[in-house]
Amino acid sequence: MSLYYVQKYLFRLNRDPALRTDHDRARHSGDRSVFEGYDLTDEEIGAIVDADIGLLYHLGVNGQILMHFAALHNIAWADYLQLMRDGLERYGPVREGVYAMVGYQGIEDHSAELGQRPIPPTPEAEPAEGNG
Repeated sequence: MSLYYVQKYLFRLNRDPALRTDHDRARHSGDRSVFEGYDLTDEEIGAIVDADIGLLYHLGVNGQILMHFAALHNIAWADYLQLMRDGLERYGPVREGVYAMVGYQGIEDHSAELGQRPIPPTPEAEPAEGNG
C-alpha cells in the first residue's frame, strides 16, 4: 500500500491540466503509463481509474484531496459524502493515514462512541400561508 503516492498522484491530478488530459486518455484506453513513477498497487490504480471514492477513502486518502478528485469527476457534495460512508460499509474502517490514526469509522459510529444520538433530518420548510 502506498498512500503517499496515491495522494501525490491525486494532488497533481487536481492541479495539472496536462496530467488530467493524460489521465482521461488512460481511463478510456486502459494504458497505465500515466501511473509510471508512482509506486501504486493494482488496487490503488483501479480505485483511481474507477473514481471509487469509497475505496480511496478506505485506503486513507485525505478528504481535502479526495473532495477535489470527486469534483473533478462531477460527483455532487452529498453523493461524495455518501460514497465515503458506503466505502466504510463495503470495505471496512480506514486502513491508513490520519483517519485511521484517530480511529474514525464514520459519523454514526463516531457519534455512538461519544454517546450522542443521531440528529434527525430537518423537515422541508413549508411556504407560509398568506404570503402571496
